[in-house]
Amino acid sequence: MITLIVFFGLLFAGLPIVGTILVGALTFMLTNDLSVLYDSIPIQFYGALEINSLLAIPLFLLVGEIMNKAGLTQRLIAVAEVLVGSMKGGLAYANLFTNAMAASILGSAVAQIGVMSKVMIPAMERMGYNRAFSGAVTVSAGLLGPIIPPSMLMIIYGVVAVQPIAPLFIAGIVPGMLIVVALALVIFAHNFFGPGLPAGTRSGRSASVKVLLEGLVPAVIPVVVIAGIMLGVMTPTESGAVASIISLVLGFVYREIRVRDLGKILLDVATNTATITGLIAAASVLSWVLAFQGVPDLVVAYMQGLTDSPFVFLLLVIVMMLILGMFLESISVLIVTVPLLMPVVTTLGIDPIHFGVVCTLATVIGLVTPPVGPGLYIAMVQADIRMGALFKATIPFLAAVMLVLVLIAAVPALSTWLPALVSSK
Repeated sequence: MITLIVFFGLLFAGLPIVGTILVGALTFMLTNDLSVLYDSIPIQFYGALEINSLLAIPLFLLVGEIMNKAGLTQRLIAVAEVLVGSMKGGLAYANLFTNAMAASILGSAVAQIGVMSKVMIPAMERMGYNRAFSGAVTVSAGLLGPIIPPSMLMIIYGVVAVQPIAPLFIAGIVPGMLIVVALALVIFAHNFFGPGLPAGTRSGRSASVKVLLEGLVPAVIPVVVIAGIMLGVMTPTESGAVASIISLVLGFVYREIRVRDLGKILLDVATNTATITGLIAAASVLSWVLAFQGVPDLVVAYMQGLTDSPFVFLLLVIVMMLILGMFLESISVLIVTVPLLMPVVTTLGIDPIHFGVVCTLATVIGLVTPPVGPGLYIAMVQADIRMGALFKATIPFLAAVMLVLVLIAAVPALSTWLPALVSSK
């Protein structure tokens, strides 16, 4: 209890999450007379980072940074407008489908919402869309980032849950498509039952062909990543390296990136990588200390006392993840909770890949839920709109994503079918 008080007290006081986790671990050692473990903390730190799959983190961060600065989003938006822009409400659909395409490259919901908010919200408003609705579409579609592969959160889950990254990437494909369909249905319902959405514009045939040829070139990156992994030609780490090279070449070809820009790009990647790996190392110490004291066994016993149904357990996990996601970033939630829950997952016979998809989607929803909701804050700044109005417009989209999440929890095959199919070949 003292550890929890210290942990949440420091968290709400504004201490960085890395420091909060470490102080929480040291508090637990002190209050449980585990001073014998002090000398082993550096070894635990080193062991947590001596994992090959962690190399995928900086590589995919590099892909996202390069393609973000290479004008990728504008090209994808142009492609989406050609494909669906002429429909009624076409720019809203274009927003959604651009997010789906960008998700397979950027892999980060926060980065994706930030990039799309700068471009799509002003564009939709100029076309006559309601500002709050424009922000809601952008924010909710940004949730696709950590689901459609490659996904940074899937990598983090794979590391902390000791699961292979490749099946986790593949497992996100079907759920990601389901979310796209669900969000598209919300846009359709708004258009059909609501006041209606502005009509789109149709480009000339020659212009459309040129846009498609130029804009679909970046699609080579997710194709290489997903196809390489599914065919067994590359590991996730190797696919990240290949994708980095392709994205860098495209950046120079588009003349959006210069040699002088590489230093800033690499510095940003190094900083973000250090933040993520620091979290993993700190959380490994906390998990190690808790395991030494038998806390995971107590969690298993407690959860079994509540239910022996895998589906009910997943619903409880979803509720917990949603609550934690309101206050903590997605990576922190996964790193802290997954090691404690994995023994329960094993006991109840839940597929770890299925569990990873559920956890990833549940934690990322916290990006668009108050009181923290960084995704909402980003869109608020870009759209110059109040939190209440934006969140109210986001509720129908959020409800659709929640329904998909419950469906995924209830039907494990939605997550496990495609990875099993690939592994059987």
